[in-house]
Amino acid sequence: MRTALVSYNIVAELESLTLRKVPQVDKTFTPKQMAKKLRVSTTTLRRYESLDLVPDVPRTASNRRTYTSLHVQAFLALRSLIKGFDVPTAYKVMSLLKKGRVEQALWAINLQQYNIQVEKQRIEEIMGLIHQTDFSMYRNIRVTEELKIGEVAAIAGVNPSAIRHWEKEGLLRAKRNQENRYRVFTSQELKKIIVLSSLRKTVFFIDSMKQLLEALETHDLTTIERSFKAALQKLNEQLEKQMKGVSEMMRYIQCSNME
Repeated sequence: MRTALVSYNIVAELESLTLRKVPQVDKTFTPKQMAKKLRVSTTTLRRYESLDLVPDVPRTASNRRTYTSLHVQAFLALRSLIKGFDVPTAYKVMSLLKKGRVEQALWAINLQQYNIQVEKQRIEEIMGLIHQTDFSMYRNIRVTEELKIGEVAAIAGVNPSAIRHWEKEGLLRAKRNQENRYRVFTSQELKKIIVLSSLRKTVFFIDSMKQLLEALETHDLTTIERSFKAALQKLNEQLEKQMKGVSEMMRYIQCSNME
């Protein structure tokens, strides 16, 4: 049901792109009016301008900055992209659009949406792993009961520094090899690392992570599945925000083409 709702919202948002009228290009706004319209400060507007993220702002005969409807849409697109993606991506896309590099901007957005798709697939893959009783192989790699930190890092796709951090936070427990005293990780700890690497963007609190890993140790599948479903829900919400950002961006491109 939720997936269907997400799909409907995305379609509705994109349909609204064609239904909404293009703003009148002859209407102008003062900095104060623009700030009130966007619910930001005039300082924020000037910062966006100084970073070359919006069209150049003309000045009146009295040397006052004045904005057009094109600027309104540029600011709306920028603010919406920040919510759906991240600040670096939003800034990069808006900078490219100002330079007229529309295709490059669209491909930059496409890459970010590919990344969220990969993250979704990874979470779904780990959900299957949790139910797996035989963990002697993972992605065609043999799993043993004494894996070095570099090995578990490579298997899980994370940096060794992240594993050391999780150890310090009490999320992982390495043991010592009896012969050389090197720190090694069991298959159970590897499974924890894989789970941590998958949910680190959606489960922010250490205590929540500890509860999740305790559930993993006790095979509390209900608690584990609840956490993964929450992670997928977060991705669904992020995708909706991204599509809204794309919608506003396309309206900005449309307005720019009419100038």
